[in-house]
Amino acid sequence: MDVLRNGEIIGYSNYFFEQKDNNMTVKNYTKFNVELFGVSIFSILSEAVEKYENDELISYKSNTFQNDKEKYVNLNYNQSSKKFIIDGSSYKGEASNDCVIGNWWNHKILKANWQISPLSGSVKEQVVIFLGKEDIIINGKNYLVDHFKLKSKNENLPKNKKLDFDIWYNAENNLILKVSYSRMGEWEYRLKNFE
Repeated sequence: MDVLRNGEIIGYSNYFFEQKDNNMTVKNYTKFNVELFGVSIFSILSEAVEKYENDELISYKSNTFQNDKEKYVNLNYNQSSKKFIIDGSSYKGEASNDCVIGNWWNHKILKANWQISPLSGSVKEQVVIFLGKEDIIINGKNYLVDHFKLKSKNENLPKNKKLDFDIWYNAENNLILKVSYSRMGEWEYRLKNFE
């Protein structure tokens, strides 16, 4: 996916999938940088690995530098308690096994009630609203998509902690094609290509 801010490509978020028998590994590399008058005002450099067994998340690990500040998540599924154990830079504790990592490759985020921050491990309750079907053009190709609004359930959260995303999902390819939000500008994650 290309990462855009105010209509300009500033970086990428790429996902790589490895499937072997009932195991799947998803690797994510994200990098972008926002400059103002030649000075970097916001940057992300992140690597993450998600592991699934029989379509169930069993571990997640990420390391991120956001504006040179380190963030991390170490998550493991505990078989006996049936909960995720999270050691993150902003949350340490348990989470229900129906939470989804808040990544843009996984359309399950559109059905989940809770998401785990892929950067810091914080757990947020969310509401997803179906807005309707639309035709959108990405890289010169027309797609029929379902348009969703994903928001924090708690309206009293500070603005910089609230979830507030528009998501366009293509059922034919089972892919999230575009995500947009407003925070220090207009942001967009947009499909570049897929195999």
